[in-house]
Amino acid sequence: MPLTRRKFLASSASCASLGVFGSAAVAGSLPKRDRIKVAFLLGDGTNVIDLAGPWEVFQDTALGEGWHSRDPFELFTVAPTTDLISMTAGLKVKPTYALDDAPVPQVIVVPAQRSAKPSLAWLKRTSEQTDVTMSVCTGAFQLARAGLLNGISATTHHDFWDALAKEFPDVDVKRGVRFVDNGRIATAGGLTSGIDMALHIVARYFDADTAARTARYMEHASEAWREGLHASRPPYWTPL
Repeated sequence: MPLTRRKFLASSASCASLGVFGSAAVAGSLPKRDRIKVAFLLGDGTNVIDLAGPWEVFQDTALGEGWHSRDPFELFTVAPTTDLISMTAGLKVKPTYALDDAPVPQVIVVPAQRSAKPSLAWLKRTSEQTDVTMSVCTGAFQLARAGLLNGISATTHHDFWDALAKEFPDVDVKRGVRFVDNGRIATAGGLTSGIDMALHIVARYFDADTAARTARYMEHASEAWREGLHASRPPYWTPL
């Protein structure tokens, strides 16, 4: 198995035990898979932390301890072409796959970005085969434009709650929550909310212990990934 970032850090420093925060059951568990493909859909103006936050969560998730741990997620980027994408503040990223060549993922992550019709068509088509399609920040507008939020609850960055509600009156916009989880479609609020949403997805695939170990490894002190609005059970809100 290749030397992962987690294992590299463990080999170059004496890391303390990651520990466990708790073992609470997670509602809406996802299918058990040996390997989970995660596609990050990119476009012009993609927000850096919307991509990097969830990417860090999935890359740092490990099953087991030490050198015997296993990395369950396979991460890649997708865009209309494999030409360089200009992200926020000028960061350049070369997508792994063009839309027509991308493998079918189990998870799609849609950061804030400018809309592109080919990307929306791919998103609508491919989401029919995923376990979860999630947005971060104003990536919710891309899900809505692809028709994925019709008649369900969703959230976005707090500066854009009104705009989302106005443009998509069929969407039940929830305000003041870190994320909204509808089961197969999930939306996170702005920026760092994507980290909590990704940790929540980790907990749904595995358990709360695995998500907690990942959060602690990342030195992510927030417990907000345990909370949010879950459409599959009585809702509860966590203020921003």
